[in-house]
Amino acid sequence: MPTRTPNPQIPVVAVVALGGATGACARYGASLLWPTAADGFPWTTLVVNVIGCAVIGVFMVVISEVWTAHRLVRPFFGTGVLGGFTTFSTYAVDIQRLVDGGRARSGLAYLGLTLLAALAAVWSAVWLTRRVLAWRQT
Repeated sequence: MPTRTPNPQIPVVAVVALGGATGACARYGASLLWPTAADGFPWTTLVVNVIGCAVIGVFMVVISEVWTAHRLVRPFFGTGVLGGFTTFSTYAVDIQRLVDGGRARSGLAYLGLTLLAALAAVWSAVWLTRRVLAWRQT
């Protein structure tokens, strides 16, 4: 009877699931601390997504340029925790809710603001992290 080799993806799937649950709990905690009114602008989702994008910028510099991470760190933290924390599905639902509520301008503003703020957060975090690391090495 042939021996069966374990699937090498099982640990990856497990750490992504664990990280995703952790990130989703953190996002849920943010929504409890700063709830959005039914007819309000979704500031909590916007802030969570921008913070998550900034953290991914720092994380990617650290694990790509500074530290050789264990092979499960990136899927756990990058895909799992930050994927669970940031909530672009809620972002899409928030846009639909704004549009359906007769606030198409707010929905479009939110659409653009989130995109620009998220990209700016990643870029700024990468730039700042590299500057801080370069400064510490001098």
